[in-house]
Amino acid sequence: MTQDNPFGQVLVALVTPMTADGEVDWPGVEKHIDDVISAGADGIVVTGTTGETSTLTDPEKIRLVEVGKDVAAGRAKIITGGGSNETAHAIELYKHSEQVGADGIMIVTPYYNKPTQAGILTHFRLVADATDLPVILYDIPGRTGVPITYETILRLAKHPNILAIKDAKGDFSEVSRVLNQTDLMYFSGADENILPHLAIGATGLIGVTANIAPAPYRVIVDAVNRGDLAAATAAHRQLEPLVRAVMTHVPGTVAAKYILHGLGRIGSPRVRLPLVGPEEWEAALIEDEIDHVTGVPGVDFRNFRPDRNAAAGGALPKVAGTTR
Repeated sequence: MTQDNPFGQVLVALVTPMTADGEVDWPGVEKHIDDVISAGADGIVVTGTTGETSTLTDPEKIRLVEVGKDVAAGRAKIITGGGSNETAHAIELYKHSEQVGADGIMIVTPYYNKPTQAGILTHFRLVADATDLPVILYDIPGRTGVPITYETILRLAKHPNILAIKDAKGDFSEVSRVLNQTDLMYFSGADENILPHLAIGATGLIGVTANIAPAPYRVIVDAVNRGDLAAATAAHRQLEPLVRAVMTHVPGTVAAKYILHGLGRIGSPRVRLPLVGPEEWEAALIEDEIDHVTGVPGVDFRNFRPDRNAAAGGALPKVAGTTR
């Protein structure tokens, strides 16, 4: 059965721009969302891993959905990510996100608790039951400590609200099995694997590097859609050094903000503790990779002016009250 896609195909795992003292830079958020949509994104995931969901307050998470909807103005879908490793808290967050206009939700496997597959199954089902929004499952065992097994994915695929999965495991044989056995849409959640995932039937991507360069991902997806593997491969190879710069040496959030700030596209590279900006040697490695980036549409590194001092350290949130 072919189903409509309510999420888009080129989804940006959005960074949350912040001021130098660690406050959310709301004008910067608006500008960045508009920039990536104008460059070809048709979906935005706010408050995900890349958006620093673990150190955002609940009010900030809800406001990010509101701002995203306002800026997108129908040009792109706004998906809220993150959730919680406490099922009741996750339900509360997603219900509130639905009330303020989210187009979909992305539910991460409960982290730190290390639940059994029965616990994972129950968590996802209860959250999906609590909303009328379409759901993307987020499978990233490197961060959560536990995978969603193939058998659990098959059971979850029967839920009417669960329409897709974001895969950050990189198990291509499992991707094919799930695509053969379910109607789930697959979204690549590993920037280096986006073209291979698309080539075996994935629907789209939820990318970190797309914060910096959405346009070539639009090229790749559109080329795959029309069966032009040569054009998709050329864009993929062009992007490879940039993906390496973003995803190899420090957490993707840190590298993406460092690069976006160096390009003058966000006002500060600041991240919230326990994340910190790249150390001198890490920044040097990122810049070495950038030296190999040429011809990527929408990115001109001739104007790259990184500020290692601005990126150093971290900042505590300055929002009054609880952070949860």
